[in-house]
Amino acid sequence: MEPKNDMNICNKCVLPGTFPGIRFDAEGVCNHCRQAEKRRETLSQQKARYHQKFLDLLDRLKRETRNTQPGTGFAGSSYDVLLAYSGGKDSSYTLTLLKKDFQLRVLAITFNHGFVSKQALENIRIITHVLNVDHLMVSPNPKLLNEAFRQSIDSDLYPLKALERASSVCNTCMNFTKSILLKYAIALGIPLIAYGWSPGQAPIQSSVMRWNLSMIRQMQGVMGHTFKHLLGDDLSPYLLGESEFEKVKDSKMQEGIFLFNIHPLAFLDYHEEKIIEEIRSLGWVDPKDTDSNSTNCLLNAFANQTHQARYGFHPYASEIAGLVREGHMSRQEGLRKLSVPPDPVIVSQVKERLGIK
Repeated sequence: MEPKNDMNICNKCVLPGTFPGIRFDAEGVCNHCRQAEKRRETLSQQKARYHQKFLDLLDRLKRETRNTQPGTGFAGSSYDVLLAYSGGKDSSYTLTLLKKDFQLRVLAITFNHGFVSKQALENIRIITHVLNVDHLMVSPNPKLLNEAFRQSIDSDLYPLKALERASSVCNTCMNFTKSILLKYAIALGIPLIAYGWSPGQAPIQSSVMRWNLSMIRQMQGVMGHTFKHLLGDDLSPYLLGESEFEKVKDSKMQEGIFLFNIHPLAFLDYHEEKIIEEIRSLGWVDPKDTDSNSTNCLLNAFANQTHQARYGFHPYASEIAGLVREGHMSRQEGLRKLSVPPDPVIVSQVKERLGIK
């Protein structure tokens, strides 16, 4: 029997009463669940629509790129898609889908922020080898990133809206990752940029989305405004330069398949057990040194702990609530994931490396 709601946790999902803007009705159900019930388009309809949009994009991509010479810009790229590859379960599964199911030419890129689990690094090596996928590892200097992470913890760098879905540390990491992927996609002429985001991490409306010049300038402006005064000129290699903006403005590129963001797990069937079974068959091994909400990042536990202490809610609450609401995870499992305490040993090691007492 479902326990009576004490107005601290939604009776349908896992959002707590401390989540920004949350309200409960007489049945103990939050406004986010009620809004989901009132959507004009059902979830299955949305998934079908974006799945078809994705397939149409791939069909056009193959028609426009496979009959041109490599090295001639976006239309002649040696790769179809650049994947942000963390070595975690979702990005490993996304890589498998892109390579095996959709027969795409994939370049995987890992943003090594210095806190990638040793097992995740080994998983990256194994999966890219088994799938015969080219892979790049980008490892910014640790002094720069550690300072960015320290500032993320101690400063109000992000609006509360941005912190509803991720901790400030994760926001910082993702800002760097997105910027680096844009730079590589533009430099190498790769038309698609892919992420292994779960259905709860990002809205389905962004699962097939084209970048335009205005969006890129806005994103780069936010990153520059957030970190330039903290990191100075050391930030410059991670921001787009004018030559890259000129490529974005190229009319020929604008007319074709050009810088689309995709995260296919939003509209494909998502079952954690199936995902893990599939990637284990390729040699992927569960890390034992990460927290309950990550299969690749050692920094995550500390980021979650500091976020929860400062804002009063778990930064994964929104993602897990979405998974529960959409039937991808049981409420009981969601509550369990949010209640597992961080490993004090890992947290202590992270604090020491960051120089935090």
